[in-house]
Amino acid sequence: MAELFIKQAQLYSKGRPSYPEELFSFISSKTPCHNLAWDVGTGNGQAAKSLAKLYKRVVATDTSPKQLQYATRLPNVRYVCTSPKMSVAEVESKIGAESSVDLITIAAALHWFDLPTFYQQVKWVLKKPNGVIAAWSYTTPQVNSSVDAVFDQFYYNDAGPYWESPRKLVDEKYKTIDFPFEPVDGCGHSGPFQFKIEKATDLDSYFTYLKSLSAYQTAKDKGVELLTDAIVDKFNSAWNEDRESKKIVVFPIYLRIGKVGTLN
Repeated sequence: MAELFIKQAQLYSKGRPSYPEELFSFISSKTPCHNLAWDVGTGNGQAAKSLAKLYKRVVATDTSPKQLQYATRLPNVRYVCTSPKMSVAEVESKIGAESSVDLITIAAALHWFDLPTFYQQVKWVLKKPNGVIAAWSYTTPQVNSSVDAVFDQFYYNDAGPYWESPRKLVDEKYKTIDFPFEPVDGCGHSGPFQFKIEKATDLDSYFTYLKSLSAYQTAKDKGVELLTDAIVDKFNSAWNEDRESKKIVVFPIYLRIGKVGTLN
């Protein structure tokens, strides 16, 4: 799936919102130690940048070298390009030894993974029994009733045929994604827990976000332009209805979090 995002790496870097500090504070409060975090599918390093404030070392991996080009360089973050399906030997050489990682994070990417293979790696490298895995994604942006009505037409009708099947897991707020981990201390379940991103956005930036969507790239590869003049005119009309050029766009986040326990 990485090839979809390789083609739009710069758009992804510019168009995607940053995650709130409250999310990382909650996650980090659930790990007893803060020595080593592994951010999987880091993309342009959005999550790694925040983890670097809370963990001594962060290894941030992605299968796309082009995505990693746009990542912010920090002294305690090591960016590594990996193969799509790492062996345990590759995990050991590039990430860490068995039972050595305090936290594994996956931001807006778990639904693309080969979960049985990935979870074997997670259970091998996380510290037993309290190493934590945290995976989240965010659903469709919310602006106001007028803009959201146009977005729904774009997302469900126009882009609908071009979404890959894993996107359904995002639409279902990660409720149905396989997540075989124990609840972390202080929580009676593994989620989803809800947070939100709030971002002041103008219409050009909103369009940049739309162009960063995987369905947009898939359609483009097939010679289909989803942002037709007609749909752009509808967005323009809805956006400028209140004559405010910038608006607060809200992206609901849904987090699954658990600890490895004594699982084998």
